[in-house]
Amino acid sequence: MGTEEMLGKENELESKNFIENFIDEDLREGKVKEIKTRFPPEPNGYLHIGHAKSILLNYGIAKEYNGTFNLRFDDTNPVKEKMEFVESIRKDVEWLGADFENRMFFASDYFPIMYEKAVYLIQKGKAFVDDLTAEEIREYRGDFTTPGKESPYRNRSIEENLRLFEEMKAGKYQDGEKTLRAKIDMASPNINMRDPVIYRVSHMSHHNTGDEWCIYPMYDFAHPIEDAVEGISHSLCTLEFEDHRPLYDWVVQECDFPYPPRQIEFAKLYLTNVVTGKRYIKKLVEDGVVDGWDDPRLVTIAALRRRGYTKESLAQFVKLSGISKAQSSCDYSLLEYCIREDLKLKRPRLMAVLDPIKLVIDNYEGEGEMLSIPNNLENEALGEREVHFSGELYIEREDFMPDPPKKYKRLTMENEIRLMGAYFIRAVSYETDEEGNVTVVHCTYDPATKSGAGFTERKAKGTIHWVDAKTAFSAEVRLYEQLIDEEKGKLNEDGSLNFNPNSLTVKQCFLEPALAKAEPLESFQFVRNGYFCVDCKDSTEEKPVFNRIVSLKSSFQLK
Repeated sequence: MGTEEMLGKENELESKNFIENFIDEDLREGKVKEIKTRFPPEPNGYLHIGHAKSILLNYGIAKEYNGTFNLRFDDTNPVKEKMEFVESIRKDVEWLGADFENRMFFASDYFPIMYEKAVYLIQKGKAFVDDLTAEEIREYRGDFTTPGKESPYRNRSIEENLRLFEEMKAGKYQDGEKTLRAKIDMASPNINMRDPVIYRVSHMSHHNTGDEWCIYPMYDFAHPIEDAVEGISHSLCTLEFEDHRPLYDWVVQECDFPYPPRQIEFAKLYLTNVVTGKRYIKKLVEDGVVDGWDDPRLVTIAALRRRGYTKESLAQFVKLSGISKAQSSCDYSLLEYCIREDLKLKRPRLMAVLDPIKLVIDNYEGEGEMLSIPNNLENEALGEREVHFSGELYIEREDFMPDPPKKYKRLTMENEIRLMGAYFIRAVSYETDEEGNVTVVHCTYDPATKSGAGFTERKAKGTIHWVDAKTAFSAEVRLYEQLIDEEKGKLNEDGSLNFNPNSLTVKQCFLEPALAKAEPLESFQFVRNGYFCVDCKDSTEEKPVFNRIVSLKSSFQLK
């Protein structure tokens, strides 16, 4: 779906989505009395923009129906899980505004219950211990056109299965030597129901339970139990779990939970030409392509926050993307639109010169003066600031051309232009280095043309921004573009990621003094250069660093 089409649907999003309709139906029919939702991330990586949709959806539903919302870590696979990921996820969910006070849980807290339920299934004749290898289980399972074959160990007695499962728990067997499988239907058209593995042996230390367990439940067995134990009314998940729903319902039913949660699937949030897969991001981090999971070129929530995106902009992006059953992709420009809309009236507009050349006003006398400049012309409530002005300034290199093209409306040897918030100037000469690059522009100014003085005798050809050479300070500015080359697509022919060589440009620039005391993550508009924020990772008082959040130019126009 294109950006303009999604924006055109903004009003439609005010009506209820299909999930809310299902919930209303369940409430009317008395199937549930209280709405309880959860966000259940696996702590094996950082969250990305797609997870923001799930967080805001689950929390939003709970809030809308005066229910409760849980943050629960699905930490059933110690091979890939780390406390680093737990902490990053907790921070992301808090930052997005989802309130889970006293409602943060771990799947590993329920390991004793899961073990009891597995024993219960064995006792019911609904589970058995299997000796087949993982490869043999895959072979026996069959495919979409071929029914599966029953394991030769499927008909072990209940007593033998209980003994073997207890021995698995006691650590008698090596990894992969035995599994516990549900006994369902090897001829089922749904491959997920063909006697799925529900426990495996894994002699791994767990971040939460240490070495207490050497058997761990599989996700498809653990997840419905977690939901049922917490009393979740509606388990909202993405479409890839639709085929797993019969197994979800089977586990809850066979384990005799009295109030089974209802699983409802919705479409994932896909963003064009970005990297979201944890496997890809992990490799980018390990190979040093990016400087961590929070590199501002990524779309992890931590990266977006570091780059300067606001939680309000992400919430608006999720809202405009919509909730549906149909898979679709959002254009990256929609995300950029949302942050521009959020910041344009909130943040002050200050001056920074990213590619400086010196501007000398030959006829300016004295040490300088203070000028009052509005902080945001579209929001008077942000007030004004005092900016020092003198006879030596810095301007952008692109704002002066000795031999300009037609319709060039900045400083030339002929055009008279206005320095923003200051005076009209006219260039009289310029200096170059040995390679012919302009280094200094000499000009004259007209003191009668001071901004706010009511000068109307003639019009300037254009207006350019500047910083005062005497008071400006130097800072590093990082200009970001998408990590993936938009024109060539996401992947090369060999399956590798197609990187944009210009995804990061680092410049040393000059900024007006008002920016010197900016706090980490504080954001501003740099006049004509875009929105920027103070980097929260690398910036220091001695060496400040600013990240460009987004340029001012949009790739689309609203109708």
